Amino acid sequence: MKAAPARMILPVSIIYKPSTCYSSMMLHYPEKKILLLFVLFTGLLVSCDSKRIYDENIIVENGNWDARNKMKFDVTIPDTGLRYNIYLKVRNAPEYAYSNLFLFLNTLFPDGKVSRDTLELTLADYDGRWLGSGIGSVKFSKFLFRQGIMFRQKGRYQFEMEQAMRVRDLKGIRDIGLRIEKQ
Repeated sequence: MKAAPARMILPVSIIYKPSTCYSSMMLHYPEKKILLLFVLFTGLLVSCDSKRIYDENIIVENGNWDARNKMKFDVTIPDTGLRYNIYLKVRNAPEYAYSNLFLFLNTLFPDGKVSRDTLELTLADYDGRWLGSGIGSVKFSKFLFRQGIMFRQKGRYQFEMEQAMRVRDLKGIRDIGLRIEKQ
């Protein structure tokens, strides 16, 4: 009887070939290009907001809104045949001492006429809980101001917001915004 030949056991590091393992996982230039285009296209689809005509926020300096400081938004309305929704946006911090926010909203039309609205925006419920959304202590609220309106004139409109809270320095408002979108 012949004895079976001894098998040689090689250490794992000799059997493992990093170059072969990594080369199958590495992307070649055309594959990188396709992946990059896919990521960019997906990002474009996710971030695309086809209804938006205008969407801006103005930061309130030091979170202290002086009654003399008017927030101005210049908007160009391209089409008078469409219906639009107008939203007012507020970000407030926990040091805001009120449950509501009174605003004067002046609208300057392309022909020079001006309209003025007095608005009350409710930021907290009766128990003092903030109604806005947000993960931290700063809350974001979005209020529908006008729904389905048709602008009668093409051109540049100016929306001007001023706080009307009977105090000169209003603490806790971080920023004010305006959004206009197609209905």
